[in-house]
Amino acid sequence: MPTSPGNFTEPLKRKLLKLCALVEENARRCILSVRTRDRQAAQNVIEADHPIDVLEIEIEEHCVRLFQVGGLSASDVRYVVGILKINSDLERVGDLAANIARRVLSIGQHEQLALPNELMEIAERTLAMLTASLDALVHMDTGMAREVCSMDNRVDLLYRHMYDLVRDRIQANPVQTERLIHMLGLARSMERIADYSTNIAENVVFIHEGRIIRHGRDTEDSGDARRETQSPST
Repeated sequence: MPTSPGNFTEPLKRKLLKLCALVEENARRCILSVRTRDRQAAQNVIEADHPIDVLEIEIEEHCVRLFQVGGLSASDVRYVVGILKINSDLERVGDLAANIARRVLSIGQHEQLALPNELMEIAERTLAMLTASLDALVHMDTGMAREVCSMDNRVDLLYRHMYDLVRDRIQANPVQTERLIHMLGLARSMERIADYSTNIAENVVFIHEGRIIRHGRDTEDSGDARRETQSPST
């Protein structure tokens, strides 16, 4: 069964779910603005970042008050610590969505520039990771959370391909340098959203299982346990 935080953390959970919805919707809209080069849509994404920032602060203050009041069980403490981290990650995703939208506005000042398939694949995979990480959070599904973590390698590989592609295009046509740098900036912001989605997924595992799986610890723990049972060499 999922970890069940105390009743007094329910208002915190409701705020977090609202933040998840705002962040996911703005991320989707920012990717759509990339596809369509819609300047008004991009501007709307930028303006929608302010409510995300306000709610992020409210959630942090709520977590602090819970610690100040005390009376939290061990599972509640783990829940609140995990939410504090996820809250910060969600706010950063919101910032990155706004950054992407600003890039769209900058690119829109130039003639149309063909978007490479790699960029749009990064966008699709990043959105899939974000959605899955938030679903894992809502349902405390650690299996799904671990799947999100495994998806990040593909996005990293695509970003490296984008870097090479942009470098080659700049060398071939230096006059396009500014707009190509904006394109690479789009890819970088998307790749960072994938990283924060991974962070969220890792913290879902922490909340539910009490396990810290960052830096490959999810696979190393079993090996560490085996080593602890062996006699030390002399």
